[in-house]
Amino acid sequence: MRTRLLPLLIVLMAAVLLALGVPLAVSVAGAQQQKVIVDRIDDTARFAALAQFVTATAEAPGSTARSLDERRKTLARELDSYYEVYGIRAAVFYRTDTPMAHAPRDWFLPRTGEVRAAFEEARLSRRSHDPQQVWPWQHRHLVVASPVVRDGDVVAVVVLDSPTGPMRSRILHGWLLIGAGEIAAMLLAIGAALQLTGWVLKPVRVLDATTHDIATGRLKSRVAVGGGPPELRRLARSFNEMADNVEDVLEQQRAFVADASHQLRNPLAALLLRIELLAYELPEGNEEIASVQAEGKRLAQVLDDLLDLALAEHTEADLRITDIGALAAERVAAWAPTARAKGIDLVGACPPLTGWADPVALSSALDAVIDNAVKFTPDGECVEVSVAAEGDSVTVVVSDNGPGLTDEELARVGDRFWRSGRHQNVKGSGLGLSISRALLAAGGGSLSYGHHEPHGLTVTVRVPRTSGS
Repeated sequence: MRTRLLPLLIVLMAAVLLALGVPLAVSVAGAQQQKVIVDRIDDTARFAALAQFVTATAEAPGSTARSLDERRKTLARELDSYYEVYGIRAAVFYRTDTPMAHAPRDWFLPRTGEVRAAFEEARLSRRSHDPQQVWPWQHRHLVVASPVVRDGDVVAVVVLDSPTGPMRSRILHGWLLIGAGEIAAMLLAIGAALQLTGWVLKPVRVLDATTHDIATGRLKSRVAVGGGPPELRRLARSFNEMADNVEDVLEQQRAFVADASHQLRNPLAALLLRIELLAYELPEGNEEIASVQAEGKRLAQVLDDLLDLALAEHTEADLRITDIGALAAERVAAWAPTARAKGIDLVGACPPLTGWADPVALSSALDAVIDNAVKFTPDGECVEVSVAAEGDSVTVVVSDNGPGLTDEELARVGDRFWRSGRHQNVKGSGLGLSISRALLAAGGGSLSYGHHEPHGLTVTVRVPRTSGS
């Protein structure tokens, strides 16, 4: 969930920063260009005043060619100095396109282009419009033209053709500062998003872990109501209340099963005793009384298994470091006579491997699994028991060569009172594997089933290797 929520927050924050940063970058570029344009306008105003003085001297009564030439030279020197210092081409042109003074000396008014357009606009007694925005990647010039007006008439035009390299460098520098600020803000936003998602999702992770604990049999697990949004804290409290109610219901169910099994055992024992006494009064070998006795014993076995199941689900496991290989070898040796009596070869490969388990519960589970394997394996076949380490677990695999189960039956094996329709006549209550699963789950173990090739069933008993596995 965090991997889905965090990118969404980052994308939203990046969009906000871009929405703020792009207009700011455009504003910085515009401000830098406007500053340059204002400076150029001031410069054209100064040159226009000098040019106006030249034209005024030329037409003044008593003016001489020498004085006129001196004024023009002064203007030319100012333009040359301006060009040498700033590298900006500057010129004053008469209305007839003839240069009054220009720097550099090889620069003349072109017939077309941006300079010509600015000149024509200024000749109409209007200062040229602000040029288009120049971006750092554009190698363009800024052209500013101002008219020289005397007695209401335009007598000349001042034109400045300015390179934009320094201005573009300043714009780029401003953008780099904005970019650095955006990156810093983005890093802070990512840090805040990590903290926010952690704060929001921590109760969810705790709730998920507690739900898994309860689902795997640790019914005492509860959610610690701590930080997080108020809604999730209320959810945690509601979850704890639900878990308490579920545990109470299950405890009542266990108590009922245990009490019912215990209370029915005495009347059933008395009934079986009366049936045996009645059998003495009937002819020997009576099939009906034998059938009643068999059913009574089967019912007694079911009641015993129900009581064992209730106790298994309620008893805390006595977990300790256990030699799984030695325990499995012991159970193989214990069941070997029974297997030989049925003509079955029971073999074990049990190397010494330690695991974290309740020895009594694991022994009971292995007894149930090996009993089933021997029970359903035909004469002349083999049952194999092997112990191995798999990652953080130790497995005991019991494989038989019996009829096996279908995929549909594998999905149900281990359910309470369930037995395959093909095995209804085989002795058993259908609770042995359920009891084994409950005993193993109390210690963090598990029981799984699979096909054994070419035929048969494989049952895997799995226990953790350490207490933290």
